[in-house]
Amino acid sequence: MTETKIEPTLASLSERLRVLHRQTRETPLFNPVFQLSLDISRKLESGELDIAALAGLVDELEAQSLDARASRLRNLLRPDAAEERLSELAAAGEDFEAFRAFWEQPHMHAVFTAHPTFLLSPQQSAVVAEEIASGRKAATQEPGEKPEITLRYEHECAMEALVNAQDARDRIVASVLRRAREAFPDRWTELKPLPFRFASWVGYDMDGRTDITWYTSIAFRLAEKAQRLARYAASLEAIDPAHPMLATLRGAQQRAQASAEEFAGDLSDPSDLSAAANRLTADHPDKLLSLAPLVDQLEEEAAGSDAERAVALRTLAAAMRADGLGMGWIHFRVNAKQLHNAIRARLGDAADIDLSSRGAIAALRELLAEVEPQSANFASLAVESSTAVRQFLVMDQILKHVDADAPIRMLVAECEQPATVLAALYFARAFGIAGKVDVSPLFETETALEHGGRFLDLLLAEPDYQAYAKERGRIAIQTGFSDAGRFVGQIPASLAIERLQGRLAEAMAANGLNDVSALIFNTHGEGMGRGAHPSSFEDRIEWALSAWAQRRFARAGITLEPEASFQGGDGYLLFATPEIALATLTQIVAHSPAHTDPDVPTDPFYRRTDISLDFYRAIKDHQRDHLESRTYSRAITAFGLGLLNETGSRKSRRQSDLSADREMSLRQIRAIPHNAILQQLGYPVNIIAGVGSAAESQIEEVGALLAESPRGRQIMRLVRASNALASIKTVAAFGELFNSAYWASRPYRGTEQHLAEACEALAEYLIKDDRNGVFRRLASRLRVDALKLHRLFDLVPDDDPHPQRENTRRAIGVLQAVRLALLQHMFLKVVSVPAFSRANDISRTDVLEMVFTLRVDEALAQLRRAFPTSFPRKEDFTLDEPGEYPVGVGEGYAAIRANYIDPIEQAHALCLRISTAIANEFGAHG
Repeated sequence: MTETKIEPTLASLSERLRVLHRQTRETPLFNPVFQLSLDISRKLESGELDIAALAGLVDELEAQSLDARASRLRNLLRPDAAEERLSELAAAGEDFEAFRAFWEQPHMHAVFTAHPTFLLSPQQSAVVAEEIASGRKAATQEPGEKPEITLRYEHECAMEALVNAQDARDRIVASVLRRAREAFPDRWTELKPLPFRFASWVGYDMDGRTDITWYTSIAFRLAEKAQRLARYAASLEAIDPAHPMLATLRGAQQRAQASAEEFAGDLSDPSDLSAAANRLTADHPDKLLSLAPLVDQLEEEAAGSDAERAVALRTLAAAMRADGLGMGWIHFRVNAKQLHNAIRARLGDAADIDLSSRGAIAALRELLAEVEPQSANFASLAVESSTAVRQFLVMDQILKHVDADAPIRMLVAECEQPATVLAALYFARAFGIAGKVDVSPLFETETALEHGGRFLDLLLAEPDYQAYAKERGRIAIQTGFSDAGRFVGQIPASLAIERLQGRLAEAMAANGLNDVSALIFNTHGEGMGRGAHPSSFEDRIEWALSAWAQRRFARAGITLEPEASFQGGDGYLLFATPEIALATLTQIVAHSPAHTDPDVPTDPFYRRTDISLDFYRAIKDHQRDHLESRTYSRAITAFGLGLLNETGSRKSRRQSDLSADREMSLRQIRAIPHNAILQQLGYPVNIIAGVGSAAESQIEEVGALLAESPRGRQIMRLVRASNALASIKTVAAFGELFNSAYWASRPYRGTEQHLAEACEALAEYLIKDDRNGVFRRLASRLRVDALKLHRLFDLVPDDDPHPQRENTRRAIGVLQAVRLALLQHMFLKVVSVPAFSRANDISRTDVLEMVFTLRVDEALAQLRRAFPTSFPRKEDFTLDEPGEYPVGVGEGYAAIRANYIDPIEQAHALCLRISTAIANEFGAHG
């Protein structure tokens, strides 16, 4: 057979892959992705290709993937139409009250969050932002050095995004005020626009991490105060360089900045903490705790100003009203277990009570009835050992000494009992801050979603909670798609979450709470990028808060406050510049729940529950079967987290030793990396799996319902978008890396004899490895389900056909093939390293397993320790006594480094760049 010449370009490899795909018609089990990887591997191992040539190819693939990300986001945002969109949205009819209602209620609370989602380097993000804004491909640039992703780096990125969001909101507010002045000259000064609130939890989220001290959070809040005051001053100076309020703003900014710098240091010494605390808490003319007097002053001044000055002053006042003395509101987060541990210490004889019982609620009623607010200071914080209590104490100090006006959110993760919320309410009352803290339970686990309706019924019936909700003017909950999408599946999660949101509307109405707002924070999911739905901005918003759920609140007369997260690198790209931020915010306004029509006929999806509920349950059962399957778990964890880049300051998994890697549980991996691994392996199981099988028994009926239903079509748009990027052949190809027979056959009949020894060693080592069989079994199961899915696709119209889908699939296929070739290169090199003696309890076998599970940095460290190239020489010593031994100069292990260790490092670096490119094609970033 004539060997095909391979040129390492995207075009040539894409064409080769297209040709190889034809062979699947003749040989269904033929794997074109793995065959292409073998073609590349043979060239690489023969010397016809080298790592440098592959690096050039990866440059091309990476640039193409950045273009794909930018193109997707540009189509989503349509930034060139942002001003026109704003003009249409700000158009005023004849009804001032309707105009006022539309603009005085936030269309969304946008929350800038972090977690492991900083995939791109700053240079790459800049390239994508430039392409989003201009629609033109940016000049090719190097990826650039990626900074260490620390908490401080994440916070800086969040603040940069917030700056652009604030500037874009100011443009919206100014436009709305101008239009109101023209349309309602007698009443426009009554208008107080508040189209968006912004918030962040970066630096305040304590769930799953222990690296944030309490004074870190104080330091961040003070730094945010200083930054926002400086921005207020800059805005006012642009209006009037001699304005008397500038001195107030700048004096307060300097005082906040000085305290921020003090709290950013190490305050573990009591004397240092005392000094910093005393300066912060002392009375001072520059200690500004409320913007209310300044807002009133600006609006009073605007009343006597000319038109443009009045608009500018009112725009500044609107920003102050929205953000307060910070870059936005802040969200603290704790785990329910932390609250449980804290409240048990207050329950006395009932400390051992089951917190899910009615007895626990009765005990907490008594506590709430008896609680007397206690004062606290920074010493209280320093000596407090309970994480949960410490968070309430931090909130208390922020409200007393940083910003007295802006409320603070207390998010409670893994909250599955009403008693947990009552416990949080107890601590808020105990420190006198219940009037400024919104306790928000997170419904994300399968248990929480399944029993969430009953949870809400019980909680909202509690008199203490009702009084608290009326005082706050809102009921706040959080629904998350990350863990739900991992353990339930993205589609069942979305359907379960909307049912829970509907139950909230019912419970509020049943308990006479129609007069308070429902604030629903949706943290999206990593199924297809952090926005969860890639087809349109309307789908993105409705995936988290469906049209059906929106109508439930509208029909009950309940004001809805939608809130959504924009997370890490990709979420911040939507606010990369003020222009891109304007496009994002105007898209949100165009599709926000403010447009909800309560009289729209019921979607058939909710009318025909005899079909849709069975469909939902069958998908969920299929997803659960995967999650409980040892095959699925082993496949997902086959490479540990080695396919992923480091993308955040919070650890993506718990530490484990080598032996634990084989038994790694999916619960040891956080939701974002779990879903990212699925994309890297080539198949988003948590979106696609089960949809075809769920429809099988009544496919005509299901197909007809999904085709007729707007919600059904939305679900299928997500499935199609995901499936368009998926490849079961790729899943199977990863298994071939561990196929002993493949390695034994590769040098068969005289081919690649230079690899014979290495291939034989790999074949022998992998005889007992289970990963080949695991991937084959998983691929078989996915294939059977996919056959059924394609039959369903034939019955549901394709709403979002993309002519470039095949090109995208091939680009991903080439990326996967190149990475598989690089992995083979690494395997061949590590097995060829000369034997070395066991050291530090690490053997040669351990090093092999480190590479096979892609713990490459650890493996390289051990190999460099075993084969040093730097060592003492005789001439380094000045000794009086002569000595002839040894003769000559030793070279150490430089050749081993050059021939084996360095190539593994170079190949691994390219593999991680390919991971970035694949994530770009999926629109993901974590």
